[in-house]
Amino acid sequence: MIREIARRPPAGIPVLFLLVPAALGFLALLVAGAQYPQRLALVVLGALGIGACAFLAKGLFVVNPNEAKVLQLFGQYVGSAREPGLRWASPFYTNRKVSLRVVSFESGKLKVNDLDGNPVEIAAIVAWKVVDTAQAAFQVDQYGDYVRVQSESALRVLASRYPYDAHDDEKTSLRGSTALVAEQLQKEVQERVRLAGVEVLEARISHLAYAPEIAQAMLQRQQAAAIIAARTRIVEGAVGMVEMALERLVNSGVVQLDEERKAAMVSNLLVVLAGDRAAHPVINAGTLY
Repeated sequence: MIREIARRPPAGIPVLFLLVPAALGFLALLVAGAQYPQRLALVVLGALGIGACAFLAKGLFVVNPNEAKVLQLFGQYVGSAREPGLRWASPFYTNRKVSLRVVSFESGKLKVNDLDGNPVEIAAIVAWKVVDTAQAAFQVDQYGDYVRVQSESALRVLASRYPYDAHDDEKTSLRGSTALVAEQLQKEVQERVRLAGVEVLEARISHLAYAPEIAQAMLQRQQAAAIIAARTRIVEGAVGMVEMALERLVNSGVVQLDEERKAAMVSNLLVVLAGDRAAHPVINAGTLY
């Protein structure tokens, strides 16, 4: 596998300051030789000198901030220059620009099935940058398109691992566990784009919804599941409160209740605590029994 080789080409300013006067000098020789036909050697020397200066000037190239130039010699990778400024390398080298800037994109809305088999629409935002210029330039074709395609593939796989929603707090879901899902998505994308020398900085879900054809039905199902989960929690709390009330009455000795009266008290307390409407108490003006 190709790995990046750091290269530090010499600064191009000194080379430029040498080539410009030399080219002007050879141009003067060429003009002088053209004025005197018997001095053909001056014309040849001037023409060759100007050609040599132009050839050497071909080795000058500019490296912009957050950019690298990948250098090749007759198809052989020789290194990458990252230091910004005017640089000079062998004129036989060819250079290719690779951006080191952070790139962010949003995938299209994908229709996938979650863990429960429900069709959902999902999209994600992925931020990435190139960390190995050699891999980005030679391991894949068009590394930007490669990252986009692999990100959408990772998003499809991740969406199929979790349900859209879960009322159990300990169960991971796409809607309820956004931080965990984003972390898993980042790892999934990173594994797929490592070959291209790319580091994924952030990956998170930007759009999540049921598919339009089942949105209404799933909304009703979601509301029903939420009501059931809420009522279950209320009943559990009410039972605990009834148990505590009976235990404290027995321990304090305030009143002695037989099994029938305990059952009536439990029934009344559950109606008050677990009912979905406000209770209307009835005052008993008679005796306890």
